[in-house]
Amino acid sequence: MRILFTGGSGKAGKHSVNYLFEQGHSILNLDQVNLDHPKVLTRFADITDAGQVFDVMGSYANYDELAHGTGVPKFDAVVHFAAIPRLLMTSDNECYRVNTLGTYNVIDAAVKMGVRKVIFASSETTYGICFADGEVKPDYLPIDEAHPTIPEDSYAMSKVVNEATAQSFQRRTGIDIYGLRINNVIEPHEYIENFPAFMKNPDLRRRNIFSYIDARDLGQMVQKCLQTDGLGYQVFNVSNDDHSVGLTSEELINIYYQQVPVKPDEVPKSFYSNEKAKRLLGFKPEHSWRDYI
Repeated sequence: MRILFTGGSGKAGKHSVNYLFEQGHSILNLDQVNLDHPKVLTRFADITDAGQVFDVMGSYANYDELAHGTGVPKFDAVVHFAAIPRLLMTSDNECYRVNTLGTYNVIDAAVKMGVRKVIFASSETTYGICFADGEVKPDYLPIDEAHPTIPEDSYAMSKVVNEATAQSFQRRTGIDIYGLRINNVIEPHEYIENFPAFMKNPDLRRRNIFSYIDARDLGQMVQKCLQTDGLGYQVFNVSNDDHSVGLTSEELINIYYQQVPVKPDEVPKSFYSNEKAKRLLGFKPEHSWRDYI
């Protein structure tokens, strides 16, 4: 497929771009930072500027496309990861502005350019736990896509708004738009660097619901979305199958979630459910911290 990937130079994006490139896709990266990849061109653009987004959406993906003499081909899909990536990086209103306006511009341009598949990055923060003032516990465990999304911070608010925006575009057009509620992204080198501290102090992982997603498995998730057509508008939790700490589910419940209902009755191996992605997409995480620690 011919893919426009926004935010492909970021922590999550670069691993997904590498994974997708290895699957044989042709990719153009839209970012404000260059991606160090010999076969993927980066177009520098501001996603909050609709004109720039439209220009890149109608662009050559690389110099070799000039050789055909048939004009600019259309993108088969757009993967939208570009954003202010977390709270406390910019002013709160700037984070909200960039993330919401940028997502509107990207989906709007994709629709008007005839793209039939859009995949966008939402977040675990939509559930209102990660960046809460104080401790907020989930309504139930494991957290699935039906769990309420009522956050209090500007970053998570922007992600909830982006989901509503995407759903509205999908309803109007009938194309496939899939949102990924991505858990805390872990790069391979971070297992050795960070996870020993998580084993010693599980409190460090409470705001991430003790979960994580390996950056390479996130790439696989994007690939599964590209391969699966006809689901309309969907949101998917994206996580690995195990906790990011050494404690069992029973131990974590006893320490942190004694009053939180567990659904179904069987205690889950992870508190951030990826069952929907497995069932509808065939997603199957392949990497675990246990392979490194």
